[in-house]
Amino acid sequence: MSAVSGAEMALPSAEGPERSPLLLWMIFTGLSIFAAVVLWRYGFIHSMLASDRTYISSVIAVLYVVTSAHCFWRTRRISREAEIAGRCRAVLTGPDRARALQMEAHLLPSGLVPDHIKSLVTKAETQGAGRIDQTLLLRTLADRLRGSNGFGAFASDTLMKLGLLGTIVGFIIMLAPIAGLDVGDKLAMKSSMGLMSDGMAVAMYTTLAGLVGSILVRIQYYMLDTATQRVFSDAVVLTETRVTPLLERSLESSLERPA
Repeated sequence: MSAVSGAEMALPSAEGPERSPLLLWMIFTGLSIFAAVVLWRYGFIHSMLASDRTYISSVIAVLYVVTSAHCFWRTRRISREAEIAGRCRAVLTGPDRARALQMEAHLLPSGLVPDHIKSLVTKAETQGAGRIDQTLLLRTLADRLRGSNGFGAFASDTLMKLGLLGTIVGFIIMLAPIAGLDVGDKLAMKSSMGLMSDGMAVAMYTTLAGLVGSILVRIQYYMLDTATQRVFSDAVVLTETRVTPLLERSLESSLERPA
């Protein structure tokens, strides 16, 4: 009874850090939304959308929202995997750890870390006695945990390049009237100055939108990658200290047992 209660008491302490990735994402997104509301309140966003005739800033904003939604989905998934890893740790440090490694499905929850543990058990049963090398299985676990996190680097780079594209288009718009400019025609000069001002606004606003969007996406996926690495590190520690030693001892004892 005391061992079971000890395992149950270990769960809350393990669940605290697992919820932090999603909580951090929500705090960061809340601050970003607050900043966007303030900018909208003071007319900056409206001025940007009205001045950008190329709509590149709007495309950047839409892509940022889509990327943030993907980051939320991935962060939620990693948070769930971290919670599952904590439950596995509670089981494997409790009195049912031997039964859990005997492929009793109801003891270990479903997830990437339990799947890795089950693969270790299968490998141990297949290879027989000896040291269990889980290097290849850990690489597979790392790839599965990472999932589509690489989309963040692609989206950040795309936002940056869209901003640079807006800069080039803005300078083209700004410099186009100069070719046929007549210095003696004051009306044409005034019209050209207006076009140059519009081109400069396009260049500056798209560059600013691309830079800010790229930085914010980088921050989100940095937090996601950090949480993913933490789950992977916990899985390595759990399997190296709790799973593989028990499996190796079990295999050695089964070989030493007389027929």
